[in-house]
Amino acid sequence: MHAPPDAPWPVRALGRLNAAYPWSHNHHYHRWIMRQVPRRFGRALDVGCGSGELVRLLASRSAMARGIDADPRIVERAREATEGGANVEYAVGDALGDPAAKGPWDVITSVAVLHHLPLTEALEHLKAQLAPGGTLIVVGCHIPATPVDHLLGAVAVPLNPLIGVARNRGRRPGRVPVAMSASTEPPTMTFHEIAAEARRVLPGAGLRRRVFWRHTLVWRRPYGGAPR
Repeated sequence: MHAPPDAPWPVRALGRLNAAYPWSHNHHYHRWIMRQVPRRFGRALDVGCGSGELVRLLASRSAMARGIDADPRIVERAREATEGGANVEYAVGDALGDPAAKGPWDVITSVAVLHHLPLTEALEHLKAQLAPGGTLIVVGCHIPATPVDHLLGAVAVPLNPLIGVARNRGRRPGRVPVAMSASTEPPTMTFHEIAAEARRVLPGAGLRRRVFWRHTLVWRRPYGGAPR
């Protein structure tokens, strides 16, 4: 979160703090994600795995965890950081078509990725790869469009640098964390648009707005039908 040069001085000051003490908003939700998954399960897939932090967390509870990402550079960094991870795999590819992403999976996660993809196609594909009883967990981005969105944004602005200082223990890291080096695109849909389409494709899905410009989605596939 960087402030433009013509912004008021308090905003510029916050921007300088953000730049000096960077931290990943996506990693902020990893602990929450782990509270949504079973204590032990079989196979997990992280879509858009980046440098692999969430894959390694999932591997601590699963028989096998695989991360897939379209960026070969960031996947190589993930492999370098996962020495000795016998139940961890990484693949370079498109999560909507690569055989490495083919299910069935007991847990599928995706953090700040679906806004890069056609939403309906992505949700339908991930739904099809989920095992009966399996869990899909998404942390996504949306365009702020309502008073609630703007209120959460207003709360996040002063919290952002404070958490950055705390997470870096008051020390400037000197460089941006690897996890924050992946390319990004701005979201193109509002929360209401995403929620309406998600609930159509995934009946009963639970969606919530969150702080730090994110929303969450949790859907559990009913038993009684095999993935396509």
